[in-house]
Amino acid sequence: MADASMPRGVPAVAAIDQGTSSSKAVVVGADGRVLGRSSVGIGRADPAPGWVEQDANEIRESVLAALVTVLDSVDVELVGIGLSNQRESAVIWSRRTGEPLGPVLGWQDRRTADRVRPLEESGWAARIRAKTGLPLDPMFSALKYEWLLDQVDPDREAARRGEIALGTIDSWLTWTLTGEHRIEIGNASRTQLLNLETLTWDGELLDLFRIPPVCLPRVSASAEATAALIDIPGVPRGTSIHGILGDSHAALYAHGVRAPGQVKATYGSGSSIMGLAEVDDRAGARVLDGLVTTIAWADPVPAFAFEGTILSTGATLLWLAKILGVDPAQLSTLAQSVPDTQGVDLVPAFAGLGAPWWDESAVGLVSGFGLGTGPGHLARAAFESVALQTEDLFAAVEERLGTPIDTVLADGGPSQNDWLMQVQADLSQRRVVRSNIAELSATGAAHLAGVSCGLWTADECLRLPRDRSPFDPLMERSDADARRQTWRSAIERSRFQPAIPRKQIDT
Repeated sequence: MADASMPRGVPAVAAIDQGTSSSKAVVVGADGRVLGRSSVGIGRADPAPGWVEQDANEIRESVLAALVTVLDSVDVELVGIGLSNQRESAVIWSRRTGEPLGPVLGWQDRRTADRVRPLEESGWAARIRAKTGLPLDPMFSALKYEWLLDQVDPDREAARRGEIALGTIDSWLTWTLTGEHRIEIGNASRTQLLNLETLTWDGELLDLFRIPPVCLPRVSASAEATAALIDIPGVPRGTSIHGILGDSHAALYAHGVRAPGQVKATYGSGSSIMGLAEVDDRAGARVLDGLVTTIAWADPVPAFAFEGTILSTGATLLWLAKILGVDPAQLSTLAQSVPDTQGVDLVPAFAGLGAPWWDESAVGLVSGFGLGTGPGHLARAAFESVALQTEDLFAAVEERLGTPIDTVLADGGPSQNDWLMQVQADLSQRRVVRSNIAELSATGAAHLAGVSCGLWTADECLRLPRDRSPFDPLMERSDADARRQTWRSAIERSRFQPAIPRKQIDT
């Protein structure tokens, strides 16, 4: 029930962050404070190696439960709702019954990897990247849509009759909550089907992936209000979703980034960096080598962004904790028990290397160890690999954009480790400013929704309080340069695969 000390009847927006492991909800008041929060966990299935599935109905129910719970905890005047969501995950459902026709294929799902090589050999990779800003990869939704359709409608007859709907998580939730079949443009840009020049579904790519256009949702602006929500306990009649953003995009919005020049780093199982990109009016968004181009949001003019993805950061720490037989929470203490790695480097190329290398053939390795190497050195090397991989991306962005990055905005679970953020500042020789807001993506969606429905102006939104902690470099620049050089040598060894002479093989 509502807290008796809570201001009563204050205008507020609610926002949901539908993530891979949970659905979180917050209520944000007109002063920018989070007045209430709730979270509902969801499951996932891994029925085969590389397969990641979730239940679309469970996702919907978790969102409703989180929203009803948080609204029951406060006494506010709800003026609008925001939504952020996991990106690239694909949903298929029946337009007639509204029921899912298959599992949600999670963004991590790799079951379509065998489809990539024939497309590459046919010369499609470069053309797809030029049209969509994205590399040809199973992570994006297009190959997932194709696979789902192949299971339930291999000849596409039902799809062409308009009986089947496809969408990302925001599409599914908008459909189930309002009855509209639409997709927010930033999420649409992650499907590998949106043409970045025309900002519409690309007919050539729809033909390539055998996806009838009638299956796909209408592309909408991020701040375009939906129809009113269908009856939900605690939600006033006529309430709409006023802002929708992909989760990483929502975090960037919550940081207060509205123009090129600032870069966000999000730390998780893997990590990513994102920043708004300069746009050439004649050529559209610049596609940067080693990075991807995406649409951050449209309000209503599209803001383009660059993004780079690191495949293993937090997951590296969990892996090493298991190998060393320690609790993951103790790994940081172990790493801080030694002053340096004693020459050890750990390159976590468990599934190759992501940005800026994008090298599937790279192998994981530990190098520079000796008889004096102990668990603390390995633990420190693992934490430093998080910071050094992230710095590789900062350096790539600087090189390709030609502009310096002096300050980095940080968020995500591992970023709450003060020592790791200091290591990042030291090895990068940049100021790191960490957000202390746990529900950053939900907050970003709330901010956009609040601007869209008139709770704040755009300028007032930028002046809302943002709880942050700064970390300035304490390491000498020459020492940081030397450490990055040994890391770069380890990366080169990870990527270098010498041919094995036939004589050795025969022996």
